[in-house]
Amino acid sequence: MRQALPFPLSKDKTFFDSLNDWIGDIFYDILPEKGYELRDEQIFMSFQLEKALKERQVLFAEAGVGTGKTMAYLLPAIAYARYTGKPALISCADEALIEQLVKKGGDIDRLDELFDLNLDVRLAKSRDQYLCLQRFEGAKKRSEAEFLDHIEDTLPEFVNKTYSMQHMYPYGERSSYPELTDDQWQQVNYHPIQNCNACDMRNKCGQTLHRNHYREATDLVICSHDFLMEHIWTKENRKHEGQAPLLPEVSQIVLDEGHLLEFAAQRALTYEVQESSLYDVTEKIMVDGVREKTMALIERTIDLHTEFFRVLRNDLVPSEEDRKAIQDDPLLKRIGTELIRTVDTLLEEFVFEGELFSIPEYELNLAEEYFEQYNFSMGLFVENGDAISWLEEKDEIETLVIMPRLVTDILEEKLFDGKLPIVFSSATLSVAKDFTYLADTLGIDHFESFSVPSPFEYDEVMEIFKHPVSPEAKAQKVLELAAEGGQTLVLFKSKAAMQAFKQAMPEASGLAIEFEGDRELSSVVRDFQDGKFQVLCSHHLWEGMDLPGDALTKVIIVDLPMPPSDPVFDAKRKFSEHPLEEIDLPFMQLRLQQGVGRLIRSSSDHGEIHLLLTEEELRIEHLWKTVLPVPAKNR
Repeated sequence: MRQALPFPLSKDKTFFDSLNDWIGDIFYDILPEKGYELRDEQIFMSFQLEKALKERQVLFAEAGVGTGKTMAYLLPAIAYARYTGKPALISCADEALIEQLVKKGGDIDRLDELFDLNLDVRLAKSRDQYLCLQRFEGAKKRSEAEFLDHIEDTLPEFVNKTYSMQHMYPYGERSSYPELTDDQWQQVNYHPIQNCNACDMRNKCGQTLHRNHYREATDLVICSHDFLMEHIWTKENRKHEGQAPLLPEVSQIVLDEGHLLEFAAQRALTYEVQESSLYDVTEKIMVDGVREKTMALIERTIDLHTEFFRVLRNDLVPSEEDRKAIQDDPLLKRIGTELIRTVDTLLEEFVFEGELFSIPEYELNLAEEYFEQYNFSMGLFVENGDAISWLEEKDEIETLVIMPRLVTDILEEKLFDGKLPIVFSSATLSVAKDFTYLADTLGIDHFESFSVPSPFEYDEVMEIFKHPVSPEAKAQKVLELAAEGGQTLVLFKSKAAMQAFKQAMPEASGLAIEFEGDRELSSVVRDFQDGKFQVLCSHHLWEGMDLPGDALTKVIIVDLPMPPSDPVFDAKRKFSEHPLEEIDLPFMQLRLQQGVGRLIRSSSDHGEIHLLLTEEELRIEHLWKTVLPVPAKNR
């Protein structure tokens, strides 16, 4: 139900005049009366956001830690949503940050209580954050693992039983299964291979029920950058197919930790070919009654696909990075081209199989959709176009990934088109107050910006230490520093670096340590905040995690977070005249600022930052020391 505006309107003033007055009353009078500190930076930010709404601008709102960014953007966002009758969309870096934003006692909960707003807040998570009933049934047939029984026990009755007028409700989120590892979850969650339109369990699907729920939001819809980008890329196609877009129409977009939007845009635009997925699809259609010609084409497709991945592995450029570059090989392109021709013929034969009903309808529809996407992806790979390709493991499956080199043109057309006010909010959007790097990577030509500092006296509450350490000795140094006590966050530059540390760690370290990926991340963060273990190792929590007080008193940064030497960044470097200054350094400086920013989140916080630095990293100290809030000391 749509709620009333939080302030009255009059004939003498426009909505924006009234909004301006309301913001002033809140920050200058109401909040101080309720015991909140008057922060000039927060007030300035909120007025700037009000102006961005009025003029439908793109605004880079850089505000230091402790400014109160969330309240500053939520107040005008909620009022504008109620004025327009369309919810505001708050897009976060990932699902863990969504959970943090909406947790009990968090900023939204506190704001609701302070002003009795009766907020309608709904979450729109990425599709892989939901249980897929089809994949769950498939997993049960392949395995008797205990975690599958646990999922079975938690399913609502309406999933397996049919009653007239039964009440259905959203269920099946990743966060509902905190004890599952990422590997276990990836056996049962939504996967792009699934054909949701043809699924006979669609009306009972948790993802469908969640989507119906959040589409009715009136105040706030909160999603991840990944899901926003998927919505942007698929919106027109879904409309053409008679489907509703993934997200509802909104009045504005706030991009919390908006400097990470480019990576989400790239991920959403990637096309994937997984070796095992083809085997899974073809296994389900190789049934009795299939015509001999069709069966022969299926077998030929499998043989070519297997040969393609064999040659592909031989063509990989040796690297420690997760994304493995692929050498240009005419043989690989020839196999890919033959695969495309074979699959085209196979798709023609599917028409006859459909008329004969020899293959179950759902499996045939899934196969047709899969092979159409397969050929499109393979076509991008074999053409010598402006695309980047690499091999990586996704869900422990070798995956060929193809991605456009630049996303700027598409973002400019589909997102930054001047139709909606869009606000980027973060403590780190600029390099030395210059927003050019972020604007250029996103294709934004016209924007407004401001930068306000943190109100904290960092030199009184934070110490930064630099440790000269060889690469081989870094793992031992992490353990020594963690053993000194204090709730400790260890940040790695990549998943591979974290896994290498995990493997090198002795079994009897004497420390209570957890690693990102071993359980659902938001539940891990909650347990860490509650002190249930001492050391949290992560390659992902450089930004957004908010653990005030003694919940976090030490941050160890194992490596300078330079961008990887992978195909994506190599392509950026190739098209840059000054790759070090334009690509590598801005990325590292922004990420380092974010990592250091995890420590001091409130006026009562204190603690230490430890930088583990090789000789090479120390030689470029002049390139990173300027972004630190206090000088780094030798130790």
